[in-house]
Amino acid sequence: MAGQVITIGRQCGSGGHTIGEQIAERLDIPFYDRELIEMTAKESGLGKEFIEDRGEHRNSSMLYNLVKNLSYSHSMPSGNSEYLQDEIFFAQRKIITDLAAKGPCVIVGRCADSILKEAGNSLNIYIYAEKTFKAEHLMERNHVSFEEAVKEMERLDKRRASHYKYYTDQEWGQAKNYHLCLDSSLIGIEKCISIICDIYQSVNAQQ
Repeated sequence: MAGQVITIGRQCGSGGHTIGEQIAERLDIPFYDRELIEMTAKESGLGKEFIEDRGEHRNSSMLYNLVKNLSYSHSMPSGNSEYLQDEIFFAQRKIITDLAAKGPCVIVGRCADSILKEAGNSLNIYIYAEKTFKAEHLMERNHVSFEEAVKEMERLDKRRASHYKYYTDQEWGQAKNYHLCLDSSLIGIEKCISIICDIYQSVNAQQ
């Protein structure tokens, strides 16, 4: 059924996780975000910390990768980190495909929109927001300064964009890759939830 799975790509601090979680609650369907870390760990045999860091984040810096590999060496099997990151992606792709085949759900991040595109059973959403809105969200959540929040969200979004580009060969956040893009700082979290739920129900009522 077209549109039975809602995928949500989101900028750091835009409220995408909250939006996805509330949509799933309203529609009474399963929600998957951090839950995918545990599922991927079981599927791949890799450590949860390594999966959390690399599951939708990619960094091309050789120094960064070297330091991270040393810090995760106790929780991951020996091997090339690039190969292991591929293993994470393939495990996540299988999990996402299997979840979508089971029925309606909400999946946040992890290239789910691209993974499910061929199946044609997803409603793909992208949530973005103005910088101050995002920074204030992170300041409240992580108890950091405005400058620290901006630095963190820029770092994570750069890594998400790199990961998305590498595994999909498309640009993260470009409107053409999604059915709907919403500015949560302009229309608010609650309105984003309502709009997506309305579209989801309208699309699936036509099936």
